Amino acid sequence: MPSRPKPPPESELEESFLKGSGPGGQKINKTNSAVQLKHLPTNIVIKCQATRSRSQNRKIARDILAERLDELYNGTQSRTAVVGSVKKKRADSAAKKARRKHRKLAEEKAKAAGVTGTTPTTEEVQEDEEDDEEWEVVDEEYHEEELEETERQVNKSDTVIVHGLGEAPVNESTSVKSNCNGIVLKELPVDKQAAVENTQPAQGNP
Repeated sequence: MPSRPKPPPESELEESFLKGSGPGGQKINKTNSAVQLKHLPTNIVIKCQATRSRSQNRKIARDILAERLDELYNGTQSRTAVVGSVKKKRADSAAKKARRKHRKLAEEKAKAAGVTGTTPTTEEVQEDEEDDEEWEVVDEEYHEEELEETERQVNKSDTVIVHGLGEAPVNESTSVKSNCNGIVLKELPVDKQAAVENTQPAQGNP
């Protein structure tokens, strides 16, 4: 692991103190606690407002500048790159261990399920068969009720109400007509019509 980089000499730095901004109250907004460093050879500018203390901000700003210069000069061999690579390897290793653990647990669970037997027992099979038989009986009863209801509706629609004669069933000799309103009228046979005419009162002169 590379050692921490050291800040550049003060002769290469241009330091200024600025008023802070953002949350922090009057201590931040009315005091020059923020530190701005400019590295003259590379023109890298660092501004630090990590704390309310100017001395702490000066130290933190120099550490940040040292890391930036280390990345610039050393590239992948810099401390920041090496530390990032190590952290990535640790994270990948932890993720791999977690995946291995979960896979092992899943295999053990599947193995345990296979040992105890996933096939149903004789009692379970009998219970399932009884349930199927009960559902078959219920379905048959339901279909029979539907058929009876359908027959009742058909029989009801095939009757004609005649005043004085009650309901007369429609047979082959019954003819069907429709009036101007589109209402279907069922005409009775001739003998039925005669009976209806005989039952109607005769219209005479008053």
